[in-house]
Amino acid sequence: MENKTRNIIDSVESLEKALKKLRAAQEEFATYSQEQVDKIFFAAATAANQQRLPLAHMAVEETGMGIVEDKVIKNHYASEYIYNKYKNSKTCGVIEEDKEFGVTRVAEPLGILAAVIPTTNPTSTAIFKTLIALKTRNGIIISPHPRAKKCTAEAAKVVLEAAVKAGAPEGIIDWIDVPSLEMTNLVMKECDCILATGGPAMVKSAYSSGKPALGVGAGNTPAIIDESADVLMAVNSIIHSKTFDNGMICASEQSVIVDTKIYDEVKAEFKRRGCYFLKKDEIEKVRKTIIINGALNAKIVGQKAATIAELAGVKVDPATKILIGEVTSVELSEEFAHEKLSPVLAMYKSKDFTDALNKAERLVADGGYGHTSSLYVNTVTEREKIAEFGERMKTCRVLVNTPASQGGIGDIYNFMLTPSLTLGCGSWGGNSVSENVGIKQLLNIKSVAERRENMLWFRAPEKVYFKKGCLPVALEELRDVMDKKKVFIVTDTFLFQNGYTKPVTDKLDQLGIVHQTFSDVAPDPTLNSAKKGADLMRSFGPDCIIAIGGGSAMDAAKIMWVLYEHPEVDFYDMAMRFMDIRKRVYTFPKMGEKAYFIAVPTSAGTGSEVTPFAVITDEVTGNKYPLADYALLPNMAIIDADMMMNAPKGLTSSSGIDAVSHNLEALVSVMATDFTDGIAKQSLQMLFEYLPRAYDNGPNDPEAREKVGHAACMAGMAFANAFLGVMHSMAHKLGAFHHIPHGIANALMMEQVIRFNSSEVPTKMGTFPQYQYPKTQRKYAEVAEVLGFKGKNDADSVEKLIAGIRELQVKIGIKRSIKDYGIKEEDFLATLDDMTEKAFDDQCTGCNPRYPLISEIKQMYLNAYYGNNNEAV
Repeated sequence: MENKTRNIIDSVESLEKALKKLRAAQEEFATYSQEQVDKIFFAAATAANQQRLPLAHMAVEETGMGIVEDKVIKNHYASEYIYNKYKNSKTCGVIEEDKEFGVTRVAEPLGILAAVIPTTNPTSTAIFKTLIALKTRNGIIISPHPRAKKCTAEAAKVVLEAAVKAGAPEGIIDWIDVPSLEMTNLVMKECDCILATGGPAMVKSAYSSGKPALGVGAGNTPAIIDESADVLMAVNSIIHSKTFDNGMICASEQSVIVDTKIYDEVKAEFKRRGCYFLKKDEIEKVRKTIIINGALNAKIVGQKAATIAELAGVKVDPATKILIGEVTSVELSEEFAHEKLSPVLAMYKSKDFTDALNKAERLVADGGYGHTSSLYVNTVTEREKIAEFGERMKTCRVLVNTPASQGGIGDIYNFMLTPSLTLGCGSWGGNSVSENVGIKQLLNIKSVAERRENMLWFRAPEKVYFKKGCLPVALEELRDVMDKKKVFIVTDTFLFQNGYTKPVTDKLDQLGIVHQTFSDVAPDPTLNSAKKGADLMRSFGPDCIIAIGGGSAMDAAKIMWVLYEHPEVDFYDMAMRFMDIRKRVYTFPKMGEKAYFIAVPTSAGTGSEVTPFAVITDEVTGNKYPLADYALLPNMAIIDADMMMNAPKGLTSSSGIDAVSHNLEALVSVMATDFTDGIAKQSLQMLFEYLPRAYDNGPNDPEAREKVGHAACMAGMAFANAFLGVMHSMAHKLGAFHHIPHGIANALMMEQVIRFNSSEVPTKMGTFPQYQYPKTQRKYAEVAEVLGFKGKNDADSVEKLIAGIRELQVKIGIKRSIKDYGIKEEDFLATLDDMTEKAFDDQCTGCNPRYPLISEIKQMYLNAYYGNNNEAV
C-alpha cells in the first residue's frame, strides 16, 4: 500500500509541516494497544525481511561501498533478529506488576525520534531503527546520509507502507528527501530523542542539541591472540569478521596483537587464507592512503583490499582478503593504529599477555573508548586471563573467541548481547548508553560475552517402520492403537491409476476404516492443488492422513495437512526465509490436533517421509518455495520396499542420486553433527553398493531395492537435521526454470559444488557458530575414505571422490552437462541471472559451508552447462 499523503521533504518549510503531521500521528499511535502494536511490528519486520536483497543492491549501487551479499545479511539480521528479540516484549501500558510490593511499571513512548543514518549501513540501520520505533509506539523521522539518501528512504518506505497497511497511523515514519545540515539540526531540535549513528562530529552535534540523545562512539577494536588460543579458529574468525561488508561494521577488528610464541604460526595462517602482508615500503604507502591529515580517507571505506592497495600504488592479487601492516607503535601518530572501516589490519607482536594488554589498552584509548575489544584464548585453562582482560578493557563489549563484527552486534555468536546496529560506548566513549541500543536503555552495563554454539538436535518421526512387507502390519496400529476412523489418502494420478494405493486401501477396508483418495498431485505440486486437497479434507474430516508417493505427493500432503488443521494460515508467511530456524519471524502453528500424518514412499530418494521440508510451486508466479519447519515432520513413516519394487529406471536414477546429494550436503553443512555424519556416511556406502544394482535389475533384485530405500530414508534423516546447501539451491532453480528433474539437477551441480566447497581459502565462510574455520575438504576426504577412494592427501582424496561419483552417475545413466539434457544455450543464458539470484536467496544457501557470492553461483551454473566440471570457482 502506498502512502499517498506523504509530501517530499526538500526544504525547511516542508520539514516543519512534516514534523507537525508526524507529531499528530505519534499522539494517535500512543493510544494503541499491545495487540495492535505487535501486529504492526510483525508486518513491518516481514516486509523488510522480504526486501533484503533489493535493498542490498540499492545500497551498494548508491554508495559504492560494501558487498551486496553481506548487506543482504545485515538487512536480514535487522528484520529477523530484531523481531525475534522483541516479539514478546511488553511495551504498552502495564508491563510489570508486583502486587506484594505494590509496584507497577507502565510503559509510555518518548514521542518523536530523530534518526541519523550512516552511509556504511544505510538500509539495515534504517530497518533497525524504524522497527524499534514501531515496537515502542514512537514516531520517527530519518535524516539519511546524502550519499545514501535513496536506499535509506526506500528502506524506510518499505517499513512504513507495511506498518500503515497493518493499522499504523499514516506518516508514523518519515524521512528527509534532500538532506542538509540545516534540516538535520532542525530535526534534532524539534524531536524528543535522537538516535545518532555516524561519525564523531555528527554524534557530538546530537549530544549538543539540547535533546536526549542515544549516540554511539567510534570503534577501534583490538584483538589479542593469546599463546593458548586455537590459532586456526582465531585467524579465520578475524578474517570472517574483517572482510564482512569490507570491514564497515564499527565493531570489526582494527588491530591484532599476537604473542611472540605463536606469531609466525598466526602470520602463516593469515597468508594461507589469502591475506597480504605489506612490505616495509608498501606499509609507508598505505599509511599515507588510509589516513590523510589525521582523518580517515573516505575513499577507502568499504572498499576491497585490492582497491585500497591500488590507491596506495601497491600491487596485490585481486582476491586478497586483507592488507596487513606489521607495525610497532600504538600511538595516534601511527596511521595503522586508527579505525580504518575497511579490510586493512594492523598487526603487533607482544612479549607476553601483560604486554598485549598494555597495547590493547592504548589502542582503545586512541579512538575506541567504550566500544569493543576481543580476546582469543583457551577458555578452559585461562580463566584468569579472561577475567583480567574483562577488567582492564574500557569497552562495553568484551568478546571472547568471537568474530568482532558479528559478535559485537549481538545474538549470532553469543546468547545475551542484544541484537542491534547501534552500539553504545557508555561514558568512556562520551555516550549516554553503554549497551547495544534496543527498546530500553538505562545504565552503563559492561558485558563479557563468550562465544557459544547453539544447542543442536536430532529429530525424526515418532515411528519409522521399515522392512520389506511391513506396510500392512504397521497400518494395523490405526485401529488397534490409535482408534482412527477416517483416512484421507494423498497421491498422484499415475500411482493411483497403477494400483499403488490398493495395498493401503485394501488394508483399511479390512480394518473397517473409511477412506477417501485425492490423486490430483502433479510432479511439481502446486499451491492450488494443495488448497483443493485441503478443501476436500475439510469436507471429509479425516483423523489420519496418508501420503503415498514420491516427494511431490508427500510435499503436497504436508501443505494440505497445515491448511486443513489451520485454515487461517498464510502460505507466504510459511514460506518466509530465515537465517536461523529458531529465530524466524513466522512461527508455524502446532500440528496433529486434527489428524495423524503417515508418509509411505514409493520411490527411494527424496527422504520427505522423515523430513520437515516441503517444496511447493506457486502456479501464478512459477516460483518454487522450499518450506522448512519441524511442524511439517510426519508422525509415522513406513519404508516398505514392496511399494518401490517396480520403479522405472529413470526414477530410480533421479531419486537415487538425489539421496546421494542429500548425504553430501548434510555432511558438509555448517549444522552437521556427529549424529548426522554417521547416518550420512552409512547411507552413502549403501547407495554406492546397491543403487547400480537397483537401476540395472529393478524388481529382480529385491535386496538392492530395499537397501536403496533404507539408504534414502537415512539420507532424509541426515539432512532433516543438518539441512542442505547451495547444491540444492541451484537445483531448485534449475528445475523451476528448465524443468530438469530434481535429482538430475543435483547431479549436474554435484561436482561443481564439491570443488567450490573444498576450497581452503574460500571467498567467504558460512556463518554459524559451530562452523569455526574452513574444513570441508577434510569432510569430503573422510567420505572418500569411507567409500574406498582414499588418496595420498585430502585434496587427492577429494579428486578420487569426484571420480567415484562420476563413475556412479555413468552407471545409472546420468549425463555430463546441463546442455546434454537439451537445454538450448540461448534459453539457458536468458534465464541465468534471474536463476542465479534466486538460487543465492534460496533457503538452503545459508547452511552451505562456503557462503557463495552471486557471481560464484553464476560461474558454477556456466561450468555445469558447458561441462567444464574440472574448473574450480
